[in-house]
Amino acid sequence: MSGKADPRPAGEGTTSRTRLDRGRGALGPALELVHTGRAPTRAVLTAELGVTRATAGAVAAELEALGLIRVDARPGAAAGSQGRPSHRLSVAEDGPVALAAQIHADGFRAALVGLGGRIVATAPGCEVVDPDPAKVLGSVVAAGAELLRETGRRCVGAGLAVPSAVAEPEGLALNPLHLAWPAGAPVREIFAEQVRAAGLGGPAFAANDVNLAALAEHRHGAGRGSRDLLCVATGHRGVGGALVLDGRLHTGSSGLALEVGHLGVNPEGRPCHCGSRGCLDVEADPLALLTAAGRDPGPEMSLLRQADDLIRGQYDDPRVRTATEQLIDRLGLGLAGLVNILNPDRIILGGLHRTLLEADPDRLRAVVADRSLWGRSGGVPILACTLDHNSLVGAAELAWQPVLDDPLGALA
Repeated sequence: MSGKADPRPAGEGTTSRTRLDRGRGALGPALELVHTGRAPTRAVLTAELGVTRATAGAVAAELEALGLIRVDARPGAAAGSQGRPSHRLSVAEDGPVALAAQIHADGFRAALVGLGGRIVATAPGCEVVDPDPAKVLGSVVAAGAELLRETGRRCVGAGLAVPSAVAEPEGLALNPLHLAWPAGAPVREIFAEQVRAAGLGGPAFAANDVNLAALAEHRHGAGRGSRDLLCVATGHRGVGGALVLDGRLHTGSSGLALEVGHLGVNPEGRPCHCGSRGCLDVEADPLALLTAAGRDPGPEMSLLRQADDLIRGQYDDPRVRTATEQLIDRLGLGLAGLVNILNPDRIILGGLHRTLLEADPDRLRAVVADRSLWGRSGGVPILACTLDHNSLVGAAELAWQPVLDDPLGALA
């Protein structure tokens, strides 16, 4: 319980506590429903939980007492509605936050993220990634700790997104090739040590950045409502993929599922760092676009930003258009193979792939439909990711999960 005094009469308080005791197991599911926007009112919450209205009210009141949600008892009735309007539910804007950190080839950033996937504050990003992961993670945690001091928020935990496959259960970054970190670096352990050293509360987690982008988009963005969601994104270098199955992130037996970057899409293509040739990783990332368009990458901004700006600003240039179409075709081949294997109900694209989709959506969808077994019988919706900093939001989701599972226990 929250420990706050109950101003209600003794009998009413006893009744409410009895209802809450019956619905205590619903606290986590109720919080997740509000967190993901699926229960905007107490009436919807009651229906989704399958409890009585009184029990749903007691559960909502306890979550409000914990500082996690807000219950608006005086909403206006919707146009055309009948009867008494239901109380509206929303996440607490001034509630606790999770520390989220993201590392990529072109820098790193820290942020505070509240319930609902809302970014509360961000620290200025750094564009230099030290070869020593302990130094980088120490810096990003220090930046997050400063944000916590400035905002005065309570921290429920910390999550880290890295551009590498992360092996479970050890939390090892197996292939951080674009970071100059040693293969197999124990990033979760290092991150947890830095979080403890900074005096921050709550557990620490680490996972692959595209997995976390998919998790965030499924809960708060373009993937909301999807059951079997495929996410493919470029990041700043290389290509990553992630899969949400039946509403849960699928990571495989040891965290290494969906290494889509090494699907072959061009047998005569560029050499890949894996030893093969023509992998999606080197045929459909920002460097591939810049190279195909005859542009030399510059140091003034990230490769992703340079590739995005090239398509959006110079698409009428024949060489840029040809390079864009080439990457669309390569990406489409990869997506078609994944559709044949996974049969998702939705595909979302991030990074440069989102820009490729926006540049010529009909071409990309036609390639996927033509090369996939079931493409001609309806196709799979292909959408752009919608969240800014979705890997950061996904990193925060890792830290929020213990609270979603057991609000009372996590915040005790």
